[in-house]
Amino acid sequence: MTSLEQERWSRVKGRLKAEVGDDIFSSWFARMDLEGVEKDTARLSVPTRFLKSWIQSHYSDRVLRCWQAEEHGVQRIELTVRTAAIKAPQAKPRVEEQPEPSREQKIEKVVGAEPRLSGAAALPVSAAHEASGGSPLDPRLTFDTFVVGRSNTLTHAAAKQVAAARRGDLVMFNPLYIHAGVGLGKTHLLQAITWAGNATGDRKVLYLTAERFMYGFVSALKNQNAIAYKEALRGIDVLVIDDLQFLTGKNMQAEFCHTLNALIDAGRQVVIAADRPPADLETLDDRVRSRLAGGLVVEMGPLGEELRFEILKNRVLAARGHHPGFEVPDTVVSYIAKSVTHNGRDLEGALNRLLALSKLSGQPMTMEVAEREVRDLIRPQEPKRVKIEDIQRVVARQYNVSRSDLLSSRRTANVVRPRQVAMYLAKTLTLRSLPEIGRRFGGRDHTTVLHAVRKIENLLGNDTALADEVEALKRQLQME
Repeated sequence: MTSLEQERWSRVKGRLKAEVGDDIFSSWFARMDLEGVEKDTARLSVPTRFLKSWIQSHYSDRVLRCWQAEEHGVQRIELTVRTAAIKAPQAKPRVEEQPEPSREQKIEKVVGAEPRLSGAAALPVSAAHEASGGSPLDPRLTFDTFVVGRSNTLTHAAAKQVAAARRGDLVMFNPLYIHAGVGLGKTHLLQAITWAGNATGDRKVLYLTAERFMYGFVSALKNQNAIAYKEALRGIDVLVIDDLQFLTGKNMQAEFCHTLNALIDAGRQVVIAADRPPADLETLDDRVRSRLAGGLVVEMGPLGEELRFEILKNRVLAARGHHPGFEVPDTVVSYIAKSVTHNGRDLEGALNRLLALSKLSGQPMTMEVAEREVRDLIRPQEPKRVKIEDIQRVVARQYNVSRSDLLSSRRTANVVRPRQVAMYLAKTLTLRSLPEIGRRFGGRDHTTVLHAVRKIENLLGNDTALADEVEALKRQLQME
């Protein structure tokens, strides 16, 4: 690979990071390397098949667009797996030549427990964390840079409590499970916990994305040191897992369940984040969902306008530290906070555009400039995401029955009709499958749910009173 290709690849990565955000870039693209450019093809490599599959399925077009912005001649991307990324297992030394390493030495080798050499202890927190097998940490994602508002106060307080604890303290929230939509600050808080915990040196905090967790186990199996890897994970004081919704495969989920149980039973802290509550992680085993739900489950709500304004003000102030001439009037900040409502990443993207325009053209940040630059980030307000629990609660209240009645096996008329209505609403207002709806209604078969849905659909065409009731229930669910 030539130096020119390397420079282009650096610019491509910069474009990609600006588009997808730092946390997504760190999770999926940080370990992507350029192998070379031949004719119209850019050959890239990643260390795992999982990464290759995910990038090809979700980001291949975006990677290609970023390449074409730097090199028009590139027409396609070729992604391969670096087989050399996982070292072949070494032959075991003869006993007389080298004694069997102790359990502590095995743990240090696999996950990077506290090194015995004083020189290694001087590594910066981020370098030491990555050397220990953790996912990359963003130095900007600390508690100092996290903006607290009404939608995240409880989550922030719980995260601070976890980060401030010391070895031997009673674990209050275990596991701490944080769920929220994309770009609302989950990763920021998880990395803040990791930074704060490792800075004191009192406890060892390990931050892993779900993909990195899976990669670690696969690598350990190939290197024939899976037992040592498991022991090492279970020796962590605080294990932080991000994007749990990406944890796939029965074997991998079983390993995660064993690790989770071992840590909690030993009084070690576990912190987990996902894009939905435990009950909605349909691909996870029931035992894992139950254990996750048994801790403190907190939701980070949408960013309100006031919080969006404060986030933007903080980002402008931080950007000014590196670009002293960057000025954004409060009227422009207020306009962006009011107009860009989807998530924090869109806010970051809007501000990056203004910063780039300021640096490249020197134009002052007027309202007209802001309206032009961020117009494609202004999205229509998404309807409220309805949960099956909300449907069950609203329907039970409407028909004067209890939620346990809806989940029971009772077949009296005053329970059967509300149950069928609730199943119908669950099918029409959520993305849950028929088997999942049946499971959430007392473990019923999917054919029971299908019968209920068809029954209500047929009645709605002839029974105007029922149609009015169903429409009223839908309005209540969207407003609550």
